[in-house]
Amino acid sequence: MGVGARASVQSTILHLGRCCLGRILSRRGLFLGLALLATVAAPAAERTFTNPICARGADPWVVRHRDAYYYCRSAGGKIWVSRAERLQEIGREPGAAVWTPPPNTPYSQELWAPELHRLDGRWYIYVAADDGNNPNHRMYVLEGDPEDPQKPFAFKGKISDPSDRWAIDGTVLVLSGNRKYFIWSGWEGDRNVAQHLYIAPMSNPWTISGDRACISKPELPWELNGRPLINEGPEVLRNARGRVFLIYSASGSWTDDYCLGQLTLAGADPLQPAAWVKHRDAVFARTADVFGPGHASFVKSPDGKEDWIVYHAARRKGGGWDRDVRIQKFGWNADGSPNFGTPVSPGVVLPEPSGQR
Repeated sequence: MGVGARASVQSTILHLGRCCLGRILSRRGLFLGLALLATVAAPAAERTFTNPICARGADPWVVRHRDAYYYCRSAGGKIWVSRAERLQEIGREPGAAVWTPPPNTPYSQELWAPELHRLDGRWYIYVAADDGNNPNHRMYVLEGDPEDPQKPFAFKGKISDPSDRWAIDGTVLVLSGNRKYFIWSGWEGDRNVAQHLYIAPMSNPWTISGDRACISKPELPWELNGRPLINEGPEVLRNARGRVFLIYSASGSWTDDYCLGQLTLAGADPLQPAAWVKHRDAVFARTADVFGPGHASFVKSPDGKEDWIVYHAARRKGGGWDRDVRIQKFGWNADGSPNFGTPVSPGVVLPEPSGQR
């Protein structure tokens, strides 16, 4: 074969090789492209959780600030604040011990239901405490850092109305014009007969500036389980239009019948008892396998599209004060009031709040 012929054959072979290689690479690229497309098109695996989210706990107070949830609680004679980006993980770490009461004071013991609030550009904690004698329980205020709620808090003082009666479970309602009101559970007199809900005006985050007014007392059948009679744990909840509801706990917290009730602010002046309308039925109550659900707080999902309730329940039937912490999504009725549904059974798989990373 001549040189020209050999060159022609080699050229043909090289051309065929390139074509075959190109087809192989093209097919491989096609397969890789299809695989990549399938990966992109496939929805991300939905993250889930089950209740309870904390094996032990009561009176859970959770707030969302910027990109995280903060869980405020009392344990071991201290107040703790933990941080988590996912709501279901608020109890995984103990967090920071932000305040330890000094010994031998009227507020050294029995730290109950601390609440973390951001008011007027600072963090505040409201907590009930006593000297070891329950009739001496009163509400106290701690002041924190302007930015970081996990930094140490300083004792600000006792917050009380002129009657200075027994008081626990204090919370704050803020209305238009930065008008602040303190709402709490207290005794009418000096005997532990019944706990009522009271409201009083505030001049600043640590001072009550007027007399108290009673806005709720135990009177309906579902509020009357256990003695003494109980209305406690008031928490403010607003709907999308700003309508104010006060969700509170009723019946004895040690009973399986502990539940949530609802007041609606229907008048212009929250200091007038007639401005509050009580719902005739409990709005969140026991089921066949959930006992004593109550003392709730409320947060939004990270994307702002969902509303979530954080609450405690007894760990078993007849469990009394042996409680854990749970969360679940809730909706709204056509009239704008919250619809909490029924407590979800332990172990049921639920999707996590929307927008969590």
